Amino acid sequence: MQQIKRIGERFWYQTQVAETDRPVLGMVVGNERTLMIDAGNSEKHAQLFLDEMKSQGVPRPDVVALTHAHWDHIFGLPVVNNIPSIAHTKTKQEMAKLIPLSWSNEAIDERVEAGTEIEFCATAIKKEFPDERDIKIVLPMITFDTKMEIDLGGVTCILQHVGGDHAGDSVVVFIKEEKILFLGDSIYCNMYAPKWNYTVEKTRALVEQLMKFDADTYILSHSGVISRDEFEQEMAVFREIGDLTEQFEGDEGKVKQEYESRLGRELNEGELETIQYFVNGWSLYNV
Repeated sequence: MQQIKRIGERFWYQTQVAETDRPVLGMVVGNERTLMIDAGNSEKHAQLFLDEMKSQGVPRPDVVALTHAHWDHIFGLPVVNNIPSIAHTKTKQEMAKLIPLSWSNEAIDERVEAGTEIEFCATAIKKEFPDERDIKIVLPMITFDTKMEIDLGGVTCILQHVGGDHAGDSVVVFIKEEKILFLGDSIYCNMYAPKWNYTVEKTRALVEQLMKFDADTYILSHSGVISRDEFEQEMAVFREIGDLTEQFEGDEGKVKQEYESRLGRELNEGELETIQYFVNGWSLYNV
């Protein structure tokens, strides 16, 4: 069941739902304006968030920022179409490609078969929209290329393009005074590929950018909230496994053996999965 939670004085968020792939939605409340982060995977999702925010005495947003163009973060945008929406330039371009698409079961299945959609998302869309599927794609009003700063009155939000394997248009939102970094899906793997993967080059660049933020709390769209210590540990895993993947040229057995030797224990499920994703990336793009 989704819940509304609060961190610090300025940030509220709604928890994620795995079954229908509903991501975390955020709200930053300033003295003069309110910023909503991401629009949800359906109009129903977005409206539920706004209704729950209203019950907490939080005003409707004055602006909405999108973290990237994947369906689960943008399909709810029509609910807030009366306010300015902000996204990276590439996000708008990717969203425009969705406008002519049909969202019938048959059309979605055809795209899965053709490799332009993935089964994971197709299943989630069907669950989120079990009956009527009148999906409208609303394009963002305002775009930027690298960085944008928004003063909400007493709190500043910095929108920064970071890219990464999951989505090349990924943007993070740094709530400066609260030291909260909304990561969106930026540190997740590339799912739109023959094999889910990370690449060494993009991961290194992403980690380098994210480590520069002076944050204490990190929000992951499908994993929830983690501390700075947890985030730094995760980034250390990415860096080391990426380095080993490069060193051993994608040899999965050697990467596992060396990493296990360094840790002095058996690898856990998450570490094994990360190794698999890096090895997949190496086999897809370096062979």
